[in-house]
Amino acid sequence: MSEMSLGMTKRLEPIHAAVRAMITDDILPLDHEYLAEVGVGDRWQFTPRQSEILEGLKKKARDAGLWNFFLTDSDKGLGLTTVEYAYLAEEMGKAHLGAEVFNCNAPDTGNMEVFERYGTHELKKRWLEPLLAGEIRSAYLMTEPDVASSDATNISMSCRRDGDHYVLNGEKWWATGAGDPRCAVYIVMVRTGGDDLPKHGRHSMIVVPSDTPGIEKLRPMQVYGSDDAPHGHMHIRFTDVRVPAENLLLGEGRGFEIAQGRLGPGRIHHCMRAIGQAEMALELMCKRSLAREAFGKPLASLGANFDYIAEARMEIEQARLLCLKAAWMMDQGDARAAAPWISQIKVVAPAMALKITDQAVQMFGAQGISQDTPLARSWANLRTLRLADGPDAVHRRQVARAELRRYSQEKI
Repeated sequence: MSEMSLGMTKRLEPIHAAVRAMITDDILPLDHEYLAEVGVGDRWQFTPRQSEILEGLKKKARDAGLWNFFLTDSDKGLGLTTVEYAYLAEEMGKAHLGAEVFNCNAPDTGNMEVFERYGTHELKKRWLEPLLAGEIRSAYLMTEPDVASSDATNISMSCRRDGDHYVLNGEKWWATGAGDPRCAVYIVMVRTGGDDLPKHGRHSMIVVPSDTPGIEKLRPMQVYGSDDAPHGHMHIRFTDVRVPAENLLLGEGRGFEIAQGRLGPGRIHHCMRAIGQAEMALELMCKRSLAREAFGKPLASLGANFDYIAEARMEIEQARLLCLKAAWMMDQGDARAAAPWISQIKVVAPAMALKITDQAVQMFGAQGISQDTPLARSWANLRTLRLADGPDAVHRRQVARAELRRYSQEKI
């Protein structure tokens, strides 16, 4: 194992400075205007102003070479390590549009990695190239309404072979991004094997164009009352959906193999951005505490606010170091060894950022829960992140199992 280095490299420094400047100078000033447009006309279509904002920012980033950072260990990105990418993702977490402007937005990042690692030449040509160019969006369909999907062996969407096609029947929900009018393709976790097969050999992943006949969007799922339009988290029904057999990735029974390759990076990317959200919340909290007075004193001097600010700084620094170590473990190329570290940060980062965001909301009072600050939206996103890509309890279980294996030869 190589010597551990978690600092910012010389190669990264100018890239990081450029990303940070663009987020501060270009993206953050337009976030509020972009979000205010959601209620204008059809919520599930982009307004002309939204398109102008988003595509203008993406063009600026692309022209500057600030694009596809997430593709570590690939000749299609900048060839950054996961540790290097962590510093950039943290900055992106500070703005609502941050990740998409640099084409580093979930769930497309994970889907692009799946296409690059496991897709045929034809699938790469049709789907990976326009995704890398930021021309289309995609969705990843795994969770189902009728089973406990935190145990993914429960996934039950039927996928049966019929000649040169597979036929899909069932429902998926929380399909993030499936409401986006640019969403052109789904990667879907399905069940292809029976109970006679090992439980981790019963599932597969298949590529499904979003306009395939038989696909019905039942409703957008709401997160604390928000439908997150025009992106959305959709509840979708598949009824006799026919997909060419060559769209099955790697072959039947290899769904979990692909899932682990996809979800590991996705989990840590979420955590990186969560640290950025915590930094944003702490900045707002500090500025508010110094600018606002009550009972004849700045808010910073009242109650336990000094302690809240100090604890927030210390907890951010601790979480960042854990996130960087998990990133470094990923860079060593041993996914099994990295998994417990990813699980640790997946529990720690969202909970830390949620706590600090909640304290910032408290500092702002009623304004903190309104649309006048980004805090309410950030709070909802972070609370949701404690469930997305595996709830806290599942990740704690993985951490505990890894710890106990050091003291027992028996399966735990």
